Amino acid sequence: MVNPTAANSTAHSTAELEALLMQRPLTDAELQAMAETAADFRILPDATVIKIGGQSVIDRGRSAVYPLVDEIAAARKAHKLLIGTGAGTRARHLYSIAAGLGLPAGVLSQLGASVADQNAAMLGQLLAKHGVSAVDGAGLSVVPLYLAEVNAVVFSGMPPYTLWMRPPANGVIPPYRTDAGCFLVAEQFGCKRMIYVKDENGLYTANPKTSKDATFIPKISVDEMKAKGLQDSILEFPVLDLLKAARHVREVQIANGLVPGNLTRALAGEHVGTIITAS
Repeated sequence: MVNPTAANSTAHSTAELEALLMQRPLTDAELQAMAETAADFRILPDATVIKIGGQSVIDRGRSAVYPLVDEIAAARKAHKLLIGTGAGTRARHLYSIAAGLGLPAGVLSQLGASVADQNAAMLGQLLAKHGVSAVDGAGLSVVPLYLAEVNAVVFSGMPPYTLWMRPPANGVIPPYRTDAGCFLVAEQFGCKRMIYVKDENGLYTANPKTSKDATFIPKISVDEMKAKGLQDSILEFPVLDLLKAARHVREVQIANGLVPGNLTRALAGEHVGTIITAS
């Protein structure tokens, strides 16, 4: 039974918000505060977004990708999965050429998206025999149907800003790339979990590939990462600000996809790798 008091309160708040939207500029402080109190609706609360690293996983080829494909195929029987792909080394090569030609961040964003699209297409083909398809752009509107039918779908992780990419403070490398794009999908759909599949066990105090003194960090907050100067060491820097401002996805997990079973354990809720929290 609907609580009439709660229903009246909601209707009153909605009417107030509508009145403010009609009367005030969208930057008005009172309007912003009222909008903040609006109820949240989670579109896909039972789904998990997985980001498969381009350079860290897909670029390694068969030895890294095939076992992960088998693990995803098995995991989808118990989990609803949105599988985003990174861009990787080919995008970096394109960035270097385009930057050398003096092209802006929006053009580089388009180039990076083309590589992430290619990786999504390849991963989709490998998962096709399991009934899992790759979608792009407007195809994200049919994600709920794919999840209802086969519990999984593949998408390109690059956010579709293209020429409308926000210019970075320095240089021309697009600041919002595939880590950010996958997080935005998780947050906007109201998913329950965001897992980044990389080639490291998680976050370290330094790059473990080049520093023998690097120490593993199992759990850390956004503020702690920034205080330690680790804001761009495992995830794209903007992801931390997106996480801090998020309503639904308040933590992300980084797991080593080269270790068999790690993804399955992370999906089961185990503390595998590093967990980064919003607060």
